[in-house]
Amino acid sequence: QLVESGGGLVQAGGSLRLSCKAARSITSFFNGNSWGWYREAPGKQRELVASITGTRSTDYADSVKGRFTISKDSTRKMVYLQMSSLKPEDTAVYYCNTLTQSLNWGQGTQVTVSA
Repeated sequence: QLVESGGGLVQAGGSLRLSCKAARSITSFFNGNSWGWYREAPGKQRELVASITGTRSTDYADSVKGRFTISKDSTRKMVYLQMSSLKPEDTAVYYCNTLTQSLNWGQGTQVTVSA
């Protein structure tokens, strides 16, 4: 089960920190997978915006590079997304999952950035 939190309404230029708890994944599964943050904006397909591997190598979509930072806490089985310099186009529901999308999607957390 994936539980995302930390979203909200923020003005452009602001920051938010999203959290994702992989509550029922066993430690070996969590550590053995690469994880990603995805977002789905109204009328658009869900897209991958950030990823982190088992060795903590990270990658970002061009649209968020330099503004978002993904991290994880393997002990707590948590994945985080620090978002800074937010733009209205970042408005979306944000989800986490493995890069193979092997787990059922959580409910996501809404991020709304006002101009």
